[in-house]
Amino acid sequence: MMLGLLLARAGVEVLVLEKHGDFLRDFRGDTIHPSTLELMYELGMLDEFLKLPHQEVRELVAQYGSEKFTVADLTHLPTQCKFIALMPQWDFLNFIAAKARRYPSFQLRMESEVTDLIQEGERVTGVRADTREGPLEVGADLVAGTDGRHSTVRQKAGLKVVDLGAPMDVLWMRLSRHPDDPAQTLGRFDAGRIFITIDRGDHWQCAYVIKKGSFAEIQRNGLPALQDDLRRLAPFLGERVKEVAGWDDVKLLTVAADRLKQWYRPGLLCIGDAAHAMSPIGGVGINLAIQDAVATANILAGPLARRAVTIDDLHRVQDRREWPTRMTQRVQGFVQDRVIGSLLSNHERPASPLLLKLLNGWPLLRRIPGRLAGMGFRPEHVTPTVQATGK
Repeated sequence: MMLGLLLARAGVEVLVLEKHGDFLRDFRGDTIHPSTLELMYELGMLDEFLKLPHQEVRELVAQYGSEKFTVADLTHLPTQCKFIALMPQWDFLNFIAAKARRYPSFQLRMESEVTDLIQEGERVTGVRADTREGPLEVGADLVAGTDGRHSTVRQKAGLKVVDLGAPMDVLWMRLSRHPDDPAQTLGRFDAGRIFITIDRGDHWQCAYVIKKGSFAEIQRNGLPALQDDLRRLAPFLGERVKEVAGWDDVKLLTVAADRLKQWYRPGLLCIGDAAHAMSPIGGVGINLAIQDAVATANILAGPLARRAVTIDDLHRVQDRREWPTRMTQRVQGFVQDRVIGSLLSNHERPASPLLLKLLNGWPLLRRIPGRLAGMGFRPEHVTPTVQATGK
């Protein structure tokens, strides 16, 4: 959606195909990081954007056993917004879609699921889709695959995937929030368990991190055992844990971390999770995808306007975005292997990691993870050409 908006601002004809009838998908990454908020500022949309309901997080706090640690400080970032905005992703998408529709070169078709690619020799020249009106074929100078970690586009294109592995899965659930509840935390870490609570105003969006492939065992142990675990990890919830009244109230996210060796073919480019599925650590996946979209628009708006996109242009996008992707996945892999994996395999409460103690004792050090979480390794900026075209 962001790529469509930026290209439409530059006068490029864009069609976005969305397979669902609306954006009301629950349990998505709902963190809008300072790097994305800075883009809203550059596009002149920030004030209006922040009028949407959201919560603001300026510090990330972790609870390890009974101890609390401040692990990241975002209040010193060189950005307009020195916080993470928590906002349901459907509100974000609806906002971007409304802005994009102001441009005559932008089209959005809902209930249109891409099922295959149209190819002429080695070149991708369009897509086939199923719509509510029947089959659809669309020709295009460029097909941008932005359809997530289970991407149909990348599968049909035959692009090779490098699986990086992940030691955990996540169970998402919703519990009511009371005004006197404690502030949210980055996570509660205990022996064999990790529990994350995200403030959604009237409720907590909760992530219960489990060992990879262990959901069937948790189900065999029964719902009361899960409720007891939640109560031990977050005692303030009390009897609210019974709001998880059945397994239909629990959504399994099978965590995957991977990336494509090559993000493109002639006539086709994958970005976001379609190019690099991210671990949920740090909630950076959506923001990394948006950075991809900005880099893609900056590099390709001119060639697309001339209808002259070359394979070298597509390579420039991957070359620009591959390094921050690899670095982010490297940091996520370190946390997965050294913290999460060992914790989920340990049935006795381990000692608090030295890193957490250092961050707690030296406030200046908290700015480093704050910078990484808030801005990433290579934050992108909208080029003056794309900015000016939309004014």
